[in-house]
Amino acid sequence: MSNPLLTPAALPPFSAIKAEHMVPAIEHLLERNRARIAELVEQPMTDWQSLVGEIEHLNDELAQAWSPVSHLNAVRNSDEVREAYNACLPKLSEYFTELGQNEKLYQAFEAFSASDAFQKLSSPQKKVITNSLRDFRLAGIGLEKEKQQRYAELQLKLSELTTKFSENVLDATQGWVKHVTDDADLAGLPEHVLVAAKSAAEERELEGWVLTLDFPVYYAVMLQAESRELRKEFYSAYATRASDQGPTAGQWDNSNLITEILTLRLELAQLLGFANYAEYSLATKMAQSTDQVVQFLEDLAARSRPQAVTELDELRAFAKESGNLESVEAWDLTFYAEKLKQQRFNISQQELRPYFPLPRVLNGLFEITDRLFGVKVEEIAEFDTYHADVRLFELSRDGEVLAHCYLDPFARSGKRGGAWMDDCRVRRQKDGTVQLPVAYLVCNFTPPLKGEPALLTHDEVTTLFHEFGHGIHHMLTQMEHADISGINGVAWDAVELPSQFLENWCWEPEALALISAHYQTGEALPQEKLDRLLEAKHFQSGMMMVRQLEFSLFDFILHRDFEPGRTEVQTVLDKVRAEVAVMSPPSFNRFQHSFSHIFAGGYAAGYYSYKWAEVLSADAFSRFEEEGIFNAETGASFRKAILEKGGSEEPMELFVEFRGREPEVDALLRHSGIAA
Repeated sequence: MSNPLLTPAALPPFSAIKAEHMVPAIEHLLERNRARIAELVEQPMTDWQSLVGEIEHLNDELAQAWSPVSHLNAVRNSDEVREAYNACLPKLSEYFTELGQNEKLYQAFEAFSASDAFQKLSSPQKKVITNSLRDFRLAGIGLEKEKQQRYAELQLKLSELTTKFSENVLDATQGWVKHVTDDADLAGLPEHVLVAAKSAAEERELEGWVLTLDFPVYYAVMLQAESRELRKEFYSAYATRASDQGPTAGQWDNSNLITEILTLRLELAQLLGFANYAEYSLATKMAQSTDQVVQFLEDLAARSRPQAVTELDELRAFAKESGNLESVEAWDLTFYAEKLKQQRFNISQQELRPYFPLPRVLNGLFEITDRLFGVKVEEIAEFDTYHADVRLFELSRDGEVLAHCYLDPFARSGKRGGAWMDDCRVRRQKDGTVQLPVAYLVCNFTPPLKGEPALLTHDEVTTLFHEFGHGIHHMLTQMEHADISGINGVAWDAVELPSQFLENWCWEPEALALISAHYQTGEALPQEKLDRLLEAKHFQSGMMMVRQLEFSLFDFILHRDFEPGRTEVQTVLDKVRAEVAVMSPPSFNRFQHSFSHIFAGGYAAGYYSYKWAEVLSADAFSRFEEEGIFNAETGASFRKAILEKGGSEEPMELFVEFRGREPEVDALLRHSGIAA
């Protein structure tokens, strides 16, 4: 059988890829790689290409086969794809553990790093070698054989458990729906949600409407549903997904998985000589110590919490006055916050939707990219795809093609929730030519109604800019070695810098003029609406800040202090909330059970990275505020210092290269509208 995953291609041949191709392709490449590496380590490493370049080539071909498999598992999940994906995970885990514990390979790298040939390498090449030596140590190269074997078992088991966690969240999200037959229960919900709910009911051959827990629907209910009962029902279902509570209690319960993941992570960290998993996590990050991270977060909390308390008091007073509510519950917060925002600023997310049609937003985003970085983005009409919603774009500068980017914008069944960027192809030197980077950009926006463009809220516009910021970090790199190309090799607490940085243009009048226009009339966003949008920018920013700090502290303290058999995860979360949050959720809330960032993603003991990198991004943007938000020279400076350099230098060095000094936290507080 010819296997499309084994055929070299600039872009994945999605229409040809079937579930039955996945395991054979990965098995074939792993077998080939092992045999070739066994040959390579027996030869002297005299120059870069003789070993490092060869291994990069082998692993990149493996990555090119695995990337579409992993992507399809996330965006077009089915029983067959899930089964194939899960069958590949242990094989990949075993291979990369073997690679990290290959004594001959480690000795070759170490000997080469001490040779004259090493001194002649470029600075990026030296960084690849030093990162590799660090990663060997983090893979247990220095451990005795028995402990190396245990390390391998831990990595394998963790990959299985974190995948199962993610599957449970997806299944629980899709495993609950609300069937409504009385339209009075749907009062307040916008037209596009009602049309989609009617369609969902028809698909199930039901009368009335079917509302799902897909985030655009859930958020619309929390934001606009007049029925407090409906809001409570939705909140209860969403906040208890994959847990021992709520309407699907016990069905996809992540409780034991959470404990097992934390237990194995602690064992893994201690096996490698770290006191805890948080300490292990920092081995590849900017932050120097666990104390530094906790102090950073607690300092931000102390400076933000007084404003958050005031904001909650205002909200409670408003809810009592306007809704006769004696007590504001978790399912009231979003609803009354939106009403208070409308009263205070006369502006709402739904009111802005008609002015942010997706085609206009994309055109504006690409115009901003061109003005800032001299990069043109053009759509490619004909390409091989896995779903009709997906679009493909080409990035170029001065007529030279730089990269490609898939955009998969809308929520649908079988697609993981949230928004993310992932790499499909990485930029590197390959047989004397340059392999161009390719990115996946995935969002979960509300699909368009028939005959109309998708209309975004301003929050969704900001999400799109955020993910495209990650995308240009991956796509505009000029690095030629996979391990430091794009986001590879970038310290995790610096990786959010470009994404959060690009969000700033969603709030600049000059940029808003490019990304907004009424979808029917083409009329610009009226000045008074623009003024009100900007006035409302910092609405409840204190409450939003402490919410993110709650997540960050919970994650970090949990991974720092976890003791098997003694630590109660809920107790840790409750304690953090008591110190940081201004309002605690109901006792049935099981937020942690769907906290995929830390239990199924790359943010374990690293969720603080969002705030850490936000300091960098706010301070980086302040240079544009000083020199002009479309200053081409400033944009070129950011492109050259941050976006093109990938992981070739330490993030602080790159930041100082761009900003002329180290970052200052005050810029973040100012940009967040928090009176420091």
